[in-house]
Amino acid sequence: MNSGKYVFAQVVSFIDANNFKKCVDRYNGNYKVQEFTCWHQLLCMIFGQLANRDSLSDLVLCLQTQRNKWYHLGIGKSISKSNLAYANENRDWKIFADFAYELIAEARQYILPNESLSDFDSNAIYAIDTTTVDLCLEVFWWAKFRKHKAAIKLHTQLDLKTEIPSYIHITDGLTHEVNFLDIIEFEPNAIYVMDKGFVDYERLYKIQKENAYFVTRAKVNMKCRRLYSSKVDKDEGVKYDQTILLVNFYALKEYPEKLRRIKYFDQETNKTFIFLTNNFDLKPLQIALLYKHRWKIELFFKWIKQHLKVKSFWGYSENAVKVQVYVAIITFVTVALVKNKLKTQLTQYQILQILSLTLLNKTSINQLFQDASIQYEQEPDLNQLKMF
Repeated sequence: MNSGKYVFAQVVSFIDANNFKKCVDRYNGNYKVQEFTCWHQLLCMIFGQLANRDSLSDLVLCLQTQRNKWYHLGIGKSISKSNLAYANENRDWKIFADFAYELIAEARQYILPNESLSDFDSNAIYAIDTTTVDLCLEVFWWAKFRKHKAAIKLHTQLDLKTEIPSYIHITDGLTHEVNFLDIIEFEPNAIYVMDKGFVDYERLYKIQKENAYFVTRAKVNMKCRRLYSSKVDKDEGVKYDQTILLVNFYALKEYPEKLRRIKYFDQETNKTFIFLTNNFDLKPLQIALLYKHRWKIELFFKWIKQHLKVKSFWGYSENAVKVQVYVAIITFVTVALVKNKLKTQLTQYQILQILSLTLLNKTSINQLFQDASIQYEQEPDLNQLKMF
């Protein structure tokens, strides 16, 4: 009989329980709690994310059928729908947010940077964007958005080198995405890539004053005066590289310094882009490359919406929603750590699909992904007959 750990327990071992306890103590999360602690709450929520459970009832029902395994899974002994619902409604979401950021810091140090951005070793590179999650107004009354619809917005700063979110801010649907720039602490010498929805000259000048850089797209109605142009190779797709100054009274008051405007034609998409940046050192093609990598944040939003539970919620209060979103981020980062620490060639999606079916197995996690990798390798000598 295999006496090893369950796969879920092996996955959870990538999480430092002591760091989580520090976050719990910071907000006195276990005050008057006898059995179902914040740690048990976290593990139950992670299990629900990995197992792709659709509701709180679904999650608790599945766990209760495995009561004899609770101790070995580390999830306590007093799991019930009322206990988990009460915990999500009342325990401070900041406990899970703080722990998510600690786990993110660990992952960013451990995960190797993307090789396609090796030319920017001296700069941290972040993509900034916002995604909207639609909700039912009658249930999520606090998440104001439209007259007959509720929503929350996930304002996200993604580290493009590691593809790990470094900061996430959750608001109701009425908050405009550009307000996210007011709460970000900009790092000196870092590059922030964003779409033109974030073009606000006063906020962009704040990035300039913090000795950081931004790359965005110019708005169609932007009025400026060209000071001079740099020589470009039009065969590479760069149409012009200009140093400009804003001319509108209020725009110039908000951003009184020079800007750089680059027009680039992308042959792959057959589209023309006009970039706006305060970085005068990078080559025009490097600016275009940085904006091209901005698409990774769109892929991140798509990934968590499709494969984690951030669209259907297991609680209706603002606190419960934020707890679930930050647990989803913790799950995402944990899967990323599993992938990189085990050095598997499987994608995070493939790892998540394997885990969803094997959480209650006792297979070694190394063997689990190693056996799966064989299915993606083609045998060197195939004797398959060809029909044509």
